[in-house]
Amino acid sequence: MTGQIGYALVPMIARGVMLGPDQPVILHMLDIPPAAEALNGVKMELVDAAFPLLKGVVATTDVVEACTGVNIAVMVGGFPRKEGMERKDVMTKNVSIYKSQASALEKHAAANCKVLVVANPANTNALILKEYAPSIPEKNITCLTRLDHNRALGQISERLNVQVCDVKNVIIWGNHSSTQYPDVTHATVKTPAGEKPAPELVADDAWLKGEFISTVQQRGAAIIKARKLSSALSAASSACDHIRDWVLGTPEGTWVSMGVYSDGSYNVPAGLIYSFPVTCSNGQWTIVQGLSIDEFSRKKLDLTAEELSEEKALAYSCLS
Repeated sequence: MTGQIGYALVPMIARGVMLGPDQPVILHMLDIPPAAEALNGVKMELVDAAFPLLKGVVATTDVVEACTGVNIAVMVGGFPRKEGMERKDVMTKNVSIYKSQASALEKHAAANCKVLVVANPANTNALILKEYAPSIPEKNITCLTRLDHNRALGQISERLNVQVCDVKNVIIWGNHSSTQYPDVTHATVKTPAGEKPAPELVADDAWLKGEFISTVQQRGAAIIKARKLSSALSAASSACDHIRDWVLGTPEGTWVSMGVYSDGSYNVPAGLIYSFPVTCSNGQWTIVQGLSIDEFSRKKLDLTAEELSEEKALAYSCLS
């Protein structure tokens, strides 16, 4: 929680950005022992900010204490890939982290705890967590692709020079990686003349099938290049969006993207954590059904599913 994303996230939660302006919260912050002193510094700042909704803070390096009684768990901790590391090395590190956190959540979290995995490889970390916490319902384990979803909204709004709140129903399909498929086929934009299809307003198929997709796919790398650090405030903000919509519901006629456990919808292999368009109500997400998938989209959906199947196999080989 002393990392970039955690430090951006805790004030947002304490301000009511995640659960609304009337919902008091108790924050449980977990970090690794070398960060214990810095974590205590974050706790001091939370006290100093005098957030009216913040009813308590637990700052700990003990995973059991951190997980005890939590209703919502946002997993921002993971082992980052360092130069010269193979993917399997990173996967092995993360598998062991998510294995231990899974069992602590399963034993100590509140009964209907909702879990959001942010740390990369997010989809596969969420899958590991699901494997090692069999009593947590699979519908309660998700990963963050709302950041990619919001990036796609941002690109369309910039391109059309409209407010981002007037753009809706983009879709991120698949993995939170550079194989993800940002899809605007079904997106709409609010105009003075009513809602119009985004592709019609953009009127540039080459851009939508080329630069738009690669910009969203590569945005994380572009931010690292600019900031010399990875996306933090945008990741924290979209984590709040993800949980808020999941808990409080999506607006009528609007869907969002969430990495969820695949049931075979859209011919995506069942048993992967894959990003789909979803609506939420009463604390439950539902995959939006019946959207048309053209040939271009089909290839993209399959490509990112293949990568996720490979990651899953790699993760399972690290488990044995």
